[in-house]
Parts: sequence; structure tokens; C-alpha cells
Amino acid sequence: MSESVKTPVDFWFDPLCPWAWMTSRWMLEVEKVRDVEVRWHVMSLAVLNENRLDELPEEYAENMRPGGKAWGPVRVVIAAQELHGDEAVGKLYTALGTRFHNEGLGVNRESIAAALKDVGLPAELIDFADRDTYDVQLRASHKEGIDKVGQDVGTPVIAVPGADGEQIAFFGPVVTPAPQGEAAAKLWDGTLLVAATPGFYEIKRSRTVGPDFSNL
Repeated sequence: MSESVKTPVDFWFDPLCPWAWMTSRWMLEVEKVRDVEVRWHVMSLAVLNENRLDELPEEYAENMRPGGKAWGPVRVVIAAQELHGDEAVGKLYTALGTRFHNEGLGVNRESIAAALKDVGLPAELIDFADRDTYDVQLRASHKEGIDKVGQDVGTPVIAVPGADGEQIAFFGPVVTPAPQGEAAAKLWDGTLLVAATPGFYEIKRSRTVGPDFSNL
């Protein structure tokens, strides 16, 4: 008997975002309970916001500006992908997110360097945090994801083949804490049902709590 082919789920993330991190951990749960396989891609909040910095709160805008802390992590991840293959992306994202968010160690060179060590990637990749060597590839990866959903959203972006073979793409879901087990499966099934409905664009309510990493 041939092994069933898993449905590819493309996931665009920025390591800086705690909400994307939460959604990514949910997707790993979905992999356990549904016949899907996540393919990880980089998008960049800095690229997304570079032409509207004056509209953002000053502290957030400072992170997005050239030299701000939003640039380093995505540049290191895209360099890892270019130099060490697609398999490096998800592993490095997990190591970065664990240090940035779960452990609260901050988005800094020390955390990035430690994450590289965690997954056995060369320490010199940290040097790409301050270089634009692979910015063309970074922007291309970002564009591929954001073009599927439009400029009015952020990270994460998820895309999955629909019944007709065309991709269904959406931002989110934004959820905390990350559902596990059957709860993860139910959210996945419901999200696909809603996202696949022709003409459906948005469902939302105000967030009343921050990201909860306690079950990760």
C-alpha cells in the first residue's frame, strides 16, 4: 500500500511576533491530528510596515526601522534557508521562538546566537543579522505570502489547497493559549470551513488578554 500524501500547509511567519508564534505551535498540534505537513516561510513585519512608519506607535516603529530589532531574526532565518536548505527554517524558528517568547529572553543577538547553536547551525550566521545579503530573497518570500491575503494583515499567513486545487489563504487565526489535541483539530477544521466560504473576508473580536505560553 502506498503511503498517503499529506496536504501541504504553507505558513509565513516573523519570529518577532508572539501571536504568530502561538499560531505556529497550534499548527504543530494540527500536524499530529490531521494529515497535513507544514512548510515554513519567512515574512517580515519590517518590510510590511516600512512605508507607514509614521502611522505606528513610536516604540513599535523604532523596531521596524533599518537597524531595528525586527530585521535581525528574519535576515538570519532567510540566510539559513539559502545556505542550509528549507529544513533549517522550521527548526530555527522553533529555537528562536522558544527563546524570544517562551523563555522571555528578548529579541537580541545573544538569543539568536543561542538559537543557532540549539539547532546545530553555524555560529557565523549571526553576522547576517546586520547584512542585506539576502534581502532580495527575504522580500520575495514576504511578497509571496502577503500577496495571497493583501496588505491589511500581518503575520502569520497560512495557505492550503482548496477542494478545487486553488489555494485558500488567510491571516491568523489569532488564539491564546495554543489549542492542543482534539481542540487543535476542531479549530483547524472550522478555520478551513470559514476560509473556504466564497466571499468570506473577516471575523474578529477585540483581544482582552495577552499571549499565554504556559502550555508550550
